[in-house]
Amino acid sequence: MELTVKQIATLLEGEVVGNDLLKVSSLAKIEEGKQGDISFLSNPKYESFLYTTQASAVIVNRSFQPQKPVAPALIFVENSYSAFTQLLEEYHRQISFARIGVEQPAYAGAGTQFGERGYRGAFSYVGCNCQIGTNVKIYPHVYVGDNVQIGDNTIIQPGARILSNCQIGRNCVIHPGAVIGSEGFGFAPQTDGTYKTIPQLGNVILEDYVNVGAGTTIDCATMGSTVIRQGVKLDNLVQIGHNVEIGRDTVVAAQTGIAGSTKIGERCIIGGQVGFAGHLSIANGTKVGAQSGVGKSIKEEGISLNGSTAFLMRDNMRSQAVFRRLPDLERRLDELEKKTEK
Repeated sequence: MELTVKQIATLLEGEVVGNDLLKVSSLAKIEEGKQGDISFLSNPKYESFLYTTQASAVIVNRSFQPQKPVAPALIFVENSYSAFTQLLEEYHRQISFARIGVEQPAYAGAGTQFGERGYRGAFSYVGCNCQIGTNVKIYPHVYVGDNVQIGDNTIIQPGARILSNCQIGRNCVIHPGAVIGSEGFGFAPQTDGTYKTIPQLGNVILEDYVNVGAGTTIDCATMGSTVIRQGVKLDNLVQIGHNVEIGRDTVVAAQTGIAGSTKIGERCIIGGQVGFAGHLSIANGTKVGAQSGVGKSIKEEGISLNGSTAFLMRDNMRSQAVFRRLPDLERRLDELEKKTEK
């Protein structure tokens, strides 16, 4: 990406003080900026770097007043942090969607249709009767099974797997090594102690703006669909069982496991290494601390849980306070026993 300072200011609805014809091609921290970079100043603790940075331009708040002469061009905006985030998003978009065309070898099955401005990397495989939308980027070594639908502007990064019959929405990102639609963990115990495999005939549906982290697996439903609603963000190495449903705008941190048929509400925040038992219902807005174990349904919205097995955070914190005092309580108990004996 190469833009002039003036073009960036227009994008951010800002005003330039300095040379607006300077060209910018990369983003950097203000303390590491060099010619051709653009940075931002939000925290006053970093103001000293503004007077030494070699960056070509720096984004600052409209209320900011330099205390010394500055070399870079300044772009004055309402909120420099938000503006820089917007610029990061634009930079990422241009990089992510720059590739167009088909590298060889790449395979596409009969009946599959591709939208315009797409990209397929070398050694990618797309099965039969798939519907691939506009501006979809399928990177090298991606596998897409038969009858898969992928919406516009979705990125499938290297080595990801999307198995047959799954539906991926628009503006999704599936990171390297993720597996969408793997067979659910379904085994029926038999009288002789063995297990019989239950066929998993459903699929996975990812709605729009879903982000799936590297190495994450989402099992297909036994029947029907495992559903990840719009705006859900899944970290790396998350395991989602068959027939699970995750509500809109919920975020799930790494190494969390959600057992089959559990329903997670909207706008929940799930910490790392959380475990959910199967067939639970978790209310909207629930927050679950890292390494918690959730074994019961949560009906009240907006509460915070912590601990294993998880229970109300306020009760858990009280219990931890008592736990830390156990050595002192034991000593006092011994003293009381001795006094009682005397």
